[in-house]
Amino acid sequence: MSGLVLKLGPKERVLVNGAVIENGDRRSRLSIMTPDANILRLRDAIHPEEATTPVRRVCYAMQLVLSGDATPEDSRQQLLRNIEGLSQVFTDHDSHTHLTRATEALLGEQYYQCLKSLRALLPREDRLMAHSVQ
Repeated sequence: MSGLVLKLGPKERVLVNGAVIENGDRRSRLSIMTPDANILRLRDAIHPEEATTPVRRVCYAMQLVLSGDATPEDSRQQLLRNIEGLSQVFTDHDSHTHLTRATEALLGEQYYQCLKSLRALLPREDRLMAHSVQ
């Protein structure tokens, strides 16, 4: 297995298994070889007050699993229900592909991949929300 490769900019922070790690002054690349390590780029993190839409709430809940603030066992069923709920709204083929990947990753305990698939829906949700406001 090749592991996860993180490319970090200067001073960029990442959360690895609950520890915040800050990069130095230069760009760097890290290979995470532990398959079940919990990784979250802090620049990508959604803060609690930003979890105001359905996709952002599901992403935030997944982040809590990655950060170790919620256990996968306690979160799995609710996350699966929320992903199913999103599939009722995002009915296009591409969105369903992301949601299927998120579900498979969650069931396979690949939490970073689950979050990555869910985050792909954020631009779509933003467009839907902007359209509904008009």
